[in-house]
Amino acid sequence: STICYDPAGKTRYLAICQAYGVVPISYFLRHMKDSELALMHRGLGPKAAKALALSLTSNTSIVKLNLSDNGLDGDGAVAMAEMLKENCYISELDLSENKVGVKGTEALSTVLQENPILVSLKLSGNELNDRAAKYLADALVTNQKVEHLDLSHNRLGEPAGEALGMAMAENVGLKQLNLSWNNFRGQGAAAVAKGLGANIFLRVLDLSYNGFGNSGAAALGAALKSNNVLEELNISNNRIALEGALALASGLKGNKNLRRLKMSRNPIQNEGCLGILKAIRANPGAAMEFLDFSAIVVKKDFVRACEAVQALFPSLLIQHDGITRLFRREFPKVQHVS
Repeated sequence: STICYDPAGKTRYLAICQAYGVVPISYFLRHMKDSELALMHRGLGPKAAKALALSLTSNTSIVKLNLSDNGLDGDGAVAMAEMLKENCYISELDLSENKVGVKGTEALSTVLQENPILVSLKLSGNELNDRAAKYLADALVTNQKVEHLDLSHNRLGEPAGEALGMAMAENVGLKQLNLSWNNFRGQGAAAVAKGLGANIFLRVLDLSYNGFGNSGAAALGAALKSNNVLEELNISNNRIALEGALALASGLKGNKNLRRLKMSRNPIQNEGCLGILKAIRANPGAAMEFLDFSAIVVKKDFVRACEAVQALFPSLLIQHDGITRLFRREFPKVQHVS
């Protein structure tokens, strides 16, 4: 790889660091001219982040910036937001695990309403609460450029679900949304599902590790009746039982777009798995390519049903733990004496 020398950029950054009283990031000095800058787990803190942000304001090379796990806090995130008002090159930004909180989210949301360049934003693990979600939701109503948004591992609950659900119904840019590992249940879950029903652009939605339960699964089933764009849905580990699985199945009967459905770690039992299979089998236009039923105890009739469905849909992959694999202990064969 050729080393592009940028004396002006380096001199400027070193001067900024001196003014802020922070140690310059030697990696940044070496990689200023790269298109991707990955600075994870370096403990930068807000001050060094501000110095970096000032330097990035005039950087024209970097298009992907990863600053995850650097203790940026609200102030560091605000500095990055200010930088994004000037910088028109960065299209992918990862600020995961930085405690950006409400303050940082508000600043970033303001930027989203005017920045036409940013396509991917990751805010996973940032202690985002319902207030932070409200700012993001408002931005998503007007922003049409962000295609990939990651809000996983946060503290989003019912008000966040309501706000984001309404934003999903309006938004025309998002293609991938990750809401896994939050507190969506009850009304919040229903609101997110309703937003999905109205959205006509989202292709991948990750809702795993929430508490959607039976009512949330039923709301998703209803959404899948009207949504004809979503291709991948992950609802693993959502406390969905048999009743919820059957309600979801009713939405799959007419759906012609969903390709991947992940339902592992839900107490839907053998009958719930069968219900999903039957719905797909009854749908001649089904596009399903992958079903994940891992960590659910199934019986022989389910295994037979899988084979029958796969005969109709040869490209369909079904993942399950079989009837014995969950029980590792081997019992000695009992001999019947006749």
